[in-house]
Amino acid sequence: MIRPLTAALLLAGALGAAPAAQAQEQTTADGEKYNMVIVYGDQPCEASADPAVITVCARVGDQYRIPEPLRGVDSPKSDSWTNKVTAYETVGAFGTLSCSPVGAGGSLGCTQKLIDQAYAERKNGSNVKFGELIAAEREKRLSTIDTDAADHQKRVEEAEKVYLEQQKKQQAAQDAAEGSAPATPQP
Repeated sequence: MIRPLTAALLLAGALGAAPAAQAQEQTTADGEKYNMVIVYGDQPCEASADPAVITVCARVGDQYRIPEPLRGVDSPKSDSWTNKVTAYETVGAFGTLSCSPVGAGGSLGCTQKLIDQAYAERKNGSNVKFGELIAAEREKRLSTIDTDAADHQKRVEEAEKVYLEQQKKQQAAQDAAEGSAPATPQP
């Protein structure tokens, strides 16, 4: 019994069975086979290859997130150690360079606190510099502006040339029509 189970597990691992979808094929009392599958997030619910097997999918939230009942527990036990240590560090933080309204020179530490906060944001922030990205995009657009303008000017000149030729033809046709028509006497 253990050998077939071990072989099945090894075969499933070798075939790359998806850990996200856990399937259990079962049989009802009527003899119908059904397959229960747990699907996470937006993963597709794949039907069974055998048409006689009914596939039932249970869609669960994101596989890598904390389950809903355990999120947002507001108790001292669920507070992180970082927050607890920070709370202990700030107890009695008053006086010079403390950035607090209490004590002499308490406001002197606010500048240092802002500087420390800026360095922390810079360290944790992305390296995206929008000014450089905008300048690069502007340079890319300006690099093609001369060729675009020359192409546009060429098209305008061709359109003007065609228009002038049409006017000349119309004028010639009008002059020919007036020359062949009998002249009406003028009083």
